[in-house]
Amino acid sequence: MPMTTPAITVVGLGSGDADQLTLGVWRLLQQAKRVFVRTDRHPMMRLFQENELAYASFDELYEQMDSFPDVYAAIADKLIAEAQSASETIVYAVPGHPMVAERTVQLLRERCEPEGIALRILGGESFLDQAFTRLGFDPIEGFQLLDAASMKASLLRPELHTVIGQVYDAFTASDVKLTLMELYPDEHPVVIGHALGVPGEEQIVTVPLYELDRAPGYGNLSLVWVPRSDDASLRNRTFDRLHEIVAVLRSPEGCPWDREQTHQSIRKNFIEETYEAIEALDNDDPIGMQEEFGDVILQVMLHSQMEEEVGSFSVYDVIQTLNEKLLFRHPHVFGDKDAGNSQEALQNWEQMKAEEKKRKGIDPAAQSLLDGIPPDLPSLMKAYKLQKKAAKVGFDWDQIGPVLDKIQEELAELREAITDKDREEQAGELGDLLFATVNAARFIDADPEEALARTNQKFKKRFAYIEEQLRISGRTFDQTDLTEMDRFWEEAKRLP
Repeated sequence: MPMTTPAITVVGLGSGDADQLTLGVWRLLQQAKRVFVRTDRHPMMRLFQENELAYASFDELYEQMDSFPDVYAAIADKLIAEAQSASETIVYAVPGHPMVAERTVQLLRERCEPEGIALRILGGESFLDQAFTRLGFDPIEGFQLLDAASMKASLLRPELHTVIGQVYDAFTASDVKLTLMELYPDEHPVVIGHALGVPGEEQIVTVPLYELDRAPGYGNLSLVWVPRSDDASLRNRTFDRLHEIVAVLRSPEGCPWDREQTHQSIRKNFIEETYEAIEALDNDDPIGMQEEFGDVILQVMLHSQMEEEVGSFSVYDVIQTLNEKLLFRHPHVFGDKDAGNSQEALQNWEQMKAEEKKRKGIDPAAQSLLDGIPPDLPSLMKAYKLQKKAAKVGFDWDQIGPVLDKIQEELAELREAITDKDREEQAGELGDLLFATVNAARFIDADPEEALARTNQKFKKRFAYIEEQLRISGRTFDQTDLTEMDRFWEEAKRLP
């Protein structure tokens, strides 16, 4: 006959040394009528066998299920079902401490109360106790525990001792290695611990990071330890270090020049650094990109630091705003909408932008369709954006033919203005011609700014060829004429 209140008692079997098993847990195991263990692949199971303690394990589920989360969920399901049908408290024994790296226990904590099951948890020695003792570090120096199955580079903190648990096999070790390599150099020493504290089975070996997955012996009792480090080269790979450096530069003890700057005084630097980054992009120069992207980020950091000093916002607020914007505007990735192609994705983006405006109290109907374009944008780019916005509501030609006719019309008007020698009119007609040309660029899906940038590069390369030919012949531009330069130009056009 079932109990009035079903109950589960969870106990920890410790790290593997029988001498470390608590007396209370051992007495409970001896008295219990029904004992379940998550796995019998643990040194403590020898004690069960020596004392003829009956138990049932869930090892078969590891072979039946495709993933660890599925296994843990299935174990929780079975334990709850067993408790509800049992006439006495069932005991569930797990390796180590029930509250350290034990997902099944967390599932029971979430589900037992709603299912009307009393849950009791008794401690046991954790593998961390042995890690502190056998590896010889004090967690008060700064410590974090990570799960090998869910590691992310963003969690890594080189100033903390880092223990990575559940490194079951070489495949898991390989994933850990790749994640660590995003912050640590290939040769960085890491420590592998197998069966810490288990007599006759313990192994502790230090290897360079690149050999982490080549070392033998991984199993259920394996972990990886990355000792804390004050190495500046490691901290210099973190965002927090950048924030700290910029704050110091702006502090009273920092750089006099940096302290004196304002938003307006370094405004032009932002523009210049952006164009230098674009040049590195156009040159397909990875080394240049690495440096120039850093210079652009520095501008963001400096301006954000100025606002942090007066309490307006910090760079972390900037990052939060950006993350929330990206999540909100990509409902087809992070929400419940779909996007089968880039056009549908763009439509979602625009819909969410409009929704953002509504939430901010901005009435889209009260705004001009041409609002939202930065006033300081280069004119070629601004013309392109103005035309695209107008085209969205049908203010556009259907085909490129009339666009080309308009270019011819504007060219003729420019010729006429040049004949009349009215400088202001000439500039106006030139602007009209450029605007019409931008329209043609839009019709052929070519960004006019990028197209002109490529032409500038092409001109620069061909002109450099003319200079080189003159140098080879020992002459200067004063010693040549347009006919010869045009010949060199045609030669340059034939070069790859």
